[in-house]
Amino acid sequence: MNREEALAIVREHVKNENLVRHMLAVEATMRFYAAKYGEDVELWGAAGLLHDFDWEIHPTLEEHPMAGEPILRQRGVPELLIRAVFSHAEHTGVPRQTRMEKALYACDEITGLITAVALVRPSRALSDLEVSSVKKKWKDRAFAAGANREEIAKSAEEFGVELWEHVGNVIVAMRPIAVELGLNS
Repeated sequence: MNREEALAIVREHVKNENLVRHMLAVEATMRFYAAKYGEDVELWGAAGLLHDFDWEIHPTLEEHPMAGEPILRQRGVPELLIRAVFSHAEHTGVPRQTRMEKALYACDEITGLITAVALVRPSRALSDLEVSSVKKKWKDRAFAAGANREEIAKSAEEFGVELWEHVGNVIVAMRPIAVELGLNS
């Protein structure tokens, strides 16, 4: 599955541009880690793009991502990508076994927190965002309260990357697409 095919599925099912931006951010971080570990950048990027493709049409934990499975199968999405999409959601019970699955879980939630931190800075940009700024906001549980810090920490540990190193990697991975994410000041 190439990027254009994955993006076509996303664009067909997602109209909320903030949700699309989230998937683009996860795609960028997945591509970063695939390159870092010598994995298939296209495959990992597609996993990042597709992971929440059905959230708008199936916006409950009872439905997402399971109800999106038939759509992915109709589109010929490879089984390992479908499994990765399932494994990124704790409530599916699908254990994360591969490095790609663990990376997807680790890259999902953290991109939202990093986006939120960037948006409250005077520059509203990723270009000058540092790990220390994320650390400060991390401690403030009222800030970006929807960002599950326990899940973020657990996912980084499961992926085998120290939390603050992971935060730095995600910031670096998101910077090249800052314009598409609306985080370029």
